[in-house]
Amino acid sequence: MTNTNKILSPFVILCMAGFFARMSYAMARTPLLPLFALSLGADPKAIGFVVGASTITGIFFKLPSGTLSDIYGRYKMLLISIFIFAIVPFTYYFITSYWHLVYVRFFHGLATSIYGPVAMAAIADIAGNRKGERLSLFSSVTIIGSLIGAPFGGFILNYLSVDGSYTIRHFHMAYIACGIIGLVSLGLILKLWTSTQGEHLQVKHTVRDVWQRFFKGAMEIINDYRIIITSATEGVQNLSVGALEAFLPIYAVMVAGLDPFRAGILWGVQVIATILAKPVMGKISDRYGRKPLIFSGMWICAIPFACIPLTQNFSLLLAFAMVFGIGEAFVTSSSAALVTEFCKEQHYGAAMGVFGSIFDIGHASGPILAGFLLASMNYHYAFSIIALLLIVSSIFFLFTVTERKLTLSEGGTT
Repeated sequence: MTNTNKILSPFVILCMAGFFARMSYAMARTPLLPLFALSLGADPKAIGFVVGASTITGIFFKLPSGTLSDIYGRYKMLLISIFIFAIVPFTYYFITSYWHLVYVRFFHGLATSIYGPVAMAAIADIAGNRKGERLSLFSSVTIIGSLIGAPFGGFILNYLSVDGSYTIRHFHMAYIACGIIGLVSLGLILKLWTSTQGEHLQVKHTVRDVWQRFFKGAMEIINDYRIIITSATEGVQNLSVGALEAFLPIYAVMVAGLDPFRAGILWGVQVIATILAKPVMGKISDRYGRKPLIFSGMWICAIPFACIPLTQNFSLLLAFAMVFGIGEAFVTSSSAALVTEFCKEQHYGAAMGVFGSIFDIGHASGPILAGFLLASMNYHYAFSIIALLLIVSSIFFLFTVTERKLTLSEGGTT
């Protein structure tokens, strides 16, 4: 019983901290960020870049963060990431130009760059042969923060505006609320740090030892084509997520004529569908395999994504967003777990770092690609091209990655 409590207590705190951190981050991103950029005079290309700026950070920092957590321990790296989650939102108060927004977003991305791979590695450490279930449950709990954050950000902006117009001042006040919520996650991680510090003390390493372990772990992961292709497949799926985050609010407000609150609701419905489906899909992938879920999920995402620009009806947009969320659950419930099964336990951090970096390449590319496409064509053609990328990548994954079934002794037990 004592061992169970030791395992569950950090797991629960990690989920709670992730909930508030993701809520704060979601408020800062959707629908506030693209509308904030629009109010600063940004065109579609610029909006796509500013939405993708924070994700670009993850491309460069997730692999080092995950690998360093293999060496120094998960909790030190988690504390750094949550501190950024809590403090950076307050800096939005001083933004008065588009380029200020780009700089802050790039730095804000450090929070998810560190937290994502390190938290997932920490869960994989204790999940044993239930990685799909545990990683999916953890992800679903933290995604609930995004579910609440997106419409709540739109609600705050709508509440601050009396006549329906939005000034820079309105966005400044909304971002202060993001920071206050982020402080809650910082308090939780500080509690976890103080309660487990003695259990996670690491042996001191020399600089040479750190570099040797860093490059050995990183190269073993990078040289495994199965990890790269599986990560790239989810990266393409996340490309569509990034494009939707950036331009669904713009489409909903500027084309469909919806208010910011309902634009946030559209994203919230997508997140609800993901939350409800993901734990179930995680259990199924643990029992029956990851590969079929990843392949079918890419198609389930592609079809509604291509259909979104075909309507301005709020109910239909809700339906498309919901189906897209289910497809996302199919893919994300299985891909991270599949990656961990291709590597050694002591390299979980590096594996999640590579996974997260490629994941973020897709996320950053989505709004940027969509912005460039929308600068020269309408929503229908732009979204159809991105949907085609999902389908092509799913076929490539199907014929190149061979799933390896883990035995109970290999997976371990919780």
